[in-house]
Amino acid sequence: MQETFTTEQGLTVPVHDLPLLDRVRTLILGGDFPPGAPVSEVFLAQEFDVSRTPIREALKQLQHEGLVEIRPKVGTFVREPTRREIVELFQLKESFEGLAAGLLARRGPVRELAVLERNLEESDEAAASGDAERYAALVHEFHQTIILGADNNKLTEHYGRLMNQLAYHRLVLRTAGHPGRIIASTAEHRTVLEMIKDKDHFGAEAAMRNHVYASSREVLTDSRTRND
Repeated sequence: MQETFTTEQGLTVPVHDLPLLDRVRTLILGGDFPPGAPVSEVFLAQEFDVSRTPIREALKQLQHEGLVEIRPKVGTFVREPTRREIVELFQLKESFEGLAAGLLARRGPVRELAVLERNLEESDEAAASGDAERYAALVHEFHQTIILGADNNKLTEHYGRLMNQLAYHRLVLRTAGHPGRIIASTAEHRTVLEMIKDKDHFGAEAAMRNHVYASSREVLTDSRTRND
């Protein structure tokens, strides 16, 4: 199966069609490189069939985004947010997604609602089978669909940067194994969608904020979260 990537604008494109920076970012965020792992310029140059110069420039940008750490004369390593950074990023996530849910609720019947309905059906299936990888992908789609459904370009732009810094996919995979979390998370998603469908923008925002807060607690209580 050809590997694809969903852009911030909701477009699904083959990974090999993305600009080099996006391809390197996708590889690092995808979990092939765990936190703290070295990122070889030579490997990336071979992987993407380019010279080391554009790889080096891409890594400099990813360091600026907070995804990697370049240590002079040592190497480049995948960076994991500190506990304080995770708290701060989740506070922003709660605000962004709460706002997005409220804006979507005000729009009435739009195409995103059908996507969310289908997403919940597939989430139930993933929960029943214990498929954490599939569930993590569906979580990303659910939240991204609500952001896109808000129809606010600046919100979408800033949200994309936030999610990259948070490396959210890794965090979902980490907490999906917590007893009962997948089922609870799906129920929280369903509450958000019901509020949106009822055009209750205050309720939708509150439900989404509560869901993001619950997600943050799962991450912060995980034994693998950095304490510094």
